[in-house]
Amino acid sequence: MPLTRKQFDVLQILATNKVALTQRDLEKMTGYSLGTVNRIVKEFGELGYMEDGRITRKGETALEPYTVKRAIFIAAGFGSRLVPITFNTPKPLVRVHGVRIIDRLIDACLEAGINEIYIVRGYLGELFDQLLYKYPMIKFLENPVYNEANNISSALVARYLLSNAYVFEADLLISNPKIIKKYHYNSNFLAIKKDRSDDWCFRVKDGIITEQKVGGEGEDNWQMVGISYWNEADGHKLSQDIEDVYSSPGGKERYWDQVPLVYHKEHYCVEVRACTDEDIVEIDTFKELKAIDKTYDV
Repeated sequence: MPLTRKQFDVLQILATNKVALTQRDLEKMTGYSLGTVNRIVKEFGELGYMEDGRITRKGETALEPYTVKRAIFIAAGFGSRLVPITFNTPKPLVRVHGVRIIDRLIDACLEAGINEIYIVRGYLGELFDQLLYKYPMIKFLENPVYNEANNISSALVARYLLSNAYVFEADLLISNPKIIKKYHYNSNFLAIKKDRSDDWCFRVKDGIITEQKVGGEGEDNWQMVGISYWNEADGHKLSQDIEDVYSSPGGKERYWDQVPLVYHKEHYCVEVRACTDEDIVEIDTFKELKAIDKTYDV
């Protein structure tokens, strides 16, 4: 039987905490009223999902359909705005304070228990082999047309792997690994609430993304972050819709996320998932890199 949203929220907290939790603990951690928590705990007791403040094996089984199975990193591009550093190094492999950008993202996945990891590579693709010394579980997918198509070509390569999967832009500098979760109730995109932004933005209504565009302002404006999760059903739809858009006139010039958010948005109901500027940042230019890591400011 599918979980309700509130049941899911309580159960995933029980699953990710190693200690017994009281109803008061769950009230504080979910933001739900004590009455709501008490009702859910009672339901879990009857269903056999919870015992003595802990999740049971039966509860873990109930969470299985909501478990992230894999992570896919889009890492084929040149990173032209970060020249000259990207002349010899793909942007995800650039070091910030001595650590490769992509390492922090991979570490966050492993910390969340996501061990099936794919990297779609293209530009200087052989340099990604160095990751295997630290991350032998990585599998590589080759994008042979990275230099003649937009990142939709990378999504096309990975299109059959998108169910129950994270999709990452591989050049995001993450500082809060806890934003990467092991469980998700629905497909969602990370975003930062902004009164105004000149970057890629979402319009959001009742927690659902209604529009994607460049620039935005107002109470319903969210700045897009290049990390998303796709549930099983949406992943299957994406496998067909990505191929459909790619093969359409001008399709090779599209960004992959425009498939579910623009060109076939009628097929999807994608939630926004909040994060902050302190959680993650995209380094767009060499100037921004120098501002974050002074060792480049020479």
